[in-house]
Amino acid sequence: MSDIQQATRTEKDSMGELEVPASALYAAQTQRAVNNFPVSGQPMPESFVRALLLIKSAAARTNVELEQIPADMGEAIVKAADQLLNDAELMSHFPVDIFQTGSGTSSNMNANEVLATVASRIYGETISPNDHINCGQSSNDVIPTAIHVSAALELHNKLLPALDHLAETIRTKADATDSFIKTGRTHLMDAMPVRMSQSLNSWATQIEQNKQNLIALQPGIQSLAQGGTAVGTGINAHPEFARRFSRQLSELSGLTFAPANDFFAHIGSQDVAVSLSGQLKTTAVSVLKISNDLRWMNSGPLAGLGEIELEALQPGSSIMPGKVNPVIPEAAAMVSAQVIGNDTAITIAGQSGNFELNVMLPLVAQNLLTSISLLANVSHLLADKAIASFKVNDNKLKEALDRNPILVTALNPVIGYLKAAEIAKQAYKEGRPVIDVAAENTDLSKEELEQLLNPEKLTHGGL
Repeated sequence: MSDIQQATRTEKDSMGELEVPASALYAAQTQRAVNNFPVSGQPMPESFVRALLLIKSAAARTNVELEQIPADMGEAIVKAADQLLNDAELMSHFPVDIFQTGSGTSSNMNANEVLATVASRIYGETISPNDHINCGQSSNDVIPTAIHVSAALELHNKLLPALDHLAETIRTKADATDSFIKTGRTHLMDAMPVRMSQSLNSWATQIEQNKQNLIALQPGIQSLAQGGTAVGTGINAHPEFARRFSRQLSELSGLTFAPANDFFAHIGSQDVAVSLSGQLKTTAVSVLKISNDLRWMNSGPLAGLGEIELEALQPGSSIMPGKVNPVIPEAAAMVSAQVIGNDTAITIAGQSGNFELNVMLPLVAQNLLTSISLLANVSHLLADKAIASFKVNDNKLKEALDRNPILVTALNPVIGYLKAAEIAKQAYKEGRPVIDVAAENTDLSKEELEQLLNPEKLTHGGL
C-alpha cells in the first residue's frame, strides 16, 4: 500500500474528527499540526523531545504523590515514558515541524497523545492526554521548561566536557611546542616574536573563560517555569506541584532543578535562553578566532606562512592533484557562523514575548540546542584532528625570525625609537638581517646585539 493510500483510523478532539495513520501513536491534535505546518520538514530536536518525556514522567510522579491521579495510572505513564525514551524509533512518533504554533502547544500535545496511547495499553484503560498526562500543566509552562531542561542537560553532558577537552588538548600542545619561537603578528604584519606556546595558551584561556561563563549561567537555565501553567498564576496546578515536580525531575535527570522565582517572567520572556545563546555566540567567536589562526599558520605550504602542517585528512581539490586543505578549521569556522546566526534568530525570538507568553518558543528551542550540539561536536574535532596532530615547521619559523627587522624594537631603550626605525627601514629595503644593519649604525658590539636581539629572550618581555 502506498503512502498516499495508507491505512488510517479516525480520531476525535475538541474540533471534531480527523483521519490519522493507523500505526501512529499520536492522535488528532498532532495530526492537525502535521497538516497545518508543512514548513521545513524538520521536527523538534531529539534532545528537546527527550526533555519533554522526562517532564511528563516527573509530572506523573508528582501528581501521584499529590493524589491528583491514581497511583497505578501514574505508574503506567512513567513506564510509557521509559519505553519511549528507550525506543530506537523515538523520533518517528514526534513529526511536528519546528515552525508551528509559537507556544509549542502542538509539541506538548504530541507528547501527551503519544504517552496516552502507550500508557493506556499498559494501564488497560483509557488515559486522557489532557486530563491525565497534562494534569497540572499547560503548554505555556511545559515548553519553556523543556527548553531549559534540554539545554541544561546538553550543556552539562556535552558542551562543557567538550570545551574541557578542547582546552586541555590546547594546553598539552602548548607544552609540547614551548621551545618553538615564531614571528608575532599584529594587523597581519610582522611584530615581536612569541613562543608557539604563548599563542596556543591564549586560545586555551579563551575556551576556559567561555566555559566559566557558561557555568555561571547554569543556575538560571536550571530554574523552571513548571507550575505557572497558563499565564503564571498556577491555575489548575496543586500549590505544591512546582516544588515537588522540580525535586522529581532532579532525581530523574541527575541535575538540580528548581522552580523559578517568578513564573510570569519565565513564561512571558525567554531572557535566560537569550543570555545562554549570547554566551554560545561568544564561544563561537573564540572558536572562529582559533580556526582562522590555524588556517593562517598552515597556509602555503610554499606561498603562505607555512608555520605548521595540519594533519592531511582528505584530498583538497577535484582538479589540482596533491592539494590538501585545512578542512577541520574550515568546518569549525562554519559552525561558528551558524551559531552566530542562531543567536540573532534567538534574539529576535526573545523579543516576541507579548504580555504573558513568548510566541517563538519552538524556534528558541531549535536554535539553542543546535548551537550547543554544533559547538560540542566541532570542539572535539578541532582538538583531536587539528590541534593535537599538527606539526611545527621550525625551519620556516627561524627563516621568518632571521629576516624580521621588527626585532629592532628591543633596541628602543638603548638607541631610541627614531634611530631604531631608521635601522628597521634600511633592513627592510636591503633585505638584510637587522643585527647586521644595527652593527653598522650603532656603537653596540655584535655580542651586545646578539644578546639584545635574541628572539627567545624577547618572548619574556621586560627590558
